[in-house]
Amino acid sequence: MEETRRKAYLTAMGVTVWQRRDPPAAAVPEVIVSETESLPAPERTAGESAAVETAATAPMAESATDDQWSDLRARVSACSACSLRAGCTQAVFGVGNAQADLLIIGEAPGADEDRQGEPFVGPAGQLLNAMLLAMGFRREEVFIANILKCRPPNNRDPKPDEALQCEPFLRQQIALIQPKVILSVGRISAHNLLKTDIPVGRLRGRIHNFGESATPLVVTYHPAYLLRSPEQKAKSWQDLQLALSLLREQ
Repeated sequence: MEETRRKAYLTAMGVTVWQRRDPPAAAVPEVIVSETESLPAPERTAGESAAVETAATAPMAESATDDQWSDLRARVSACSACSLRAGCTQAVFGVGNAQADLLIIGEAPGADEDRQGEPFVGPAGQLLNAMLLAMGFRREEVFIANILKCRPPNNRDPKPDEALQCEPFLRQQIALIQPKVILSVGRISAHNLLKTDIPVGRLRGRIHNFGESATPLVVTYHPAYLLRSPEQKAKSWQDLQLALSLLREQ
């Protein structure tokens, strides 16, 4: 990626780009974590590994067909397993490349998403786009989905039974996409994917394994949280670098 464009995307994220005025002959990193520098794999504690590192999901399919995607989309649209569908404008299925290497999973649609039928389209979505561009991805090159397909009233947190009703849909999406890396954004996403209540601050910066295929999963802060707490954007950029290093290893 062109260096000036990369810096612009990092600036849009709110990540400070440092550059020495008189750099020595050796290259000086200009960002918090160099794009070419892989973060070391964080150590996993024995007490947390069983609860945090692995979550159940359906076995990966060998290949996905248009019919499989159409069938899944239709079932999501027609679902009335919980009360949320009756109170929202439409189900928000997800969007992006059906063969993406990187899968982004958030929590639930908000007002903008409910109206437009696409995840992450409000201010948090604009920040997510900048985060992806800083990684070298256009929005359409990844797949973006949520734990819930329908908006909870007043953007409240999803209830456990609501997430459970939506879980088979997300599992099938993961099985059809077969991503190389999953990026879980926010508390609701991480807790549901990893079946834990450990704070995001302790989940991030580490490599988790999702499902029977042990898909690498990285946790980071939700863009909406980063808009409220911009001082955490540097940590989120480190998480994105970790996800990039995993993608390069595949």
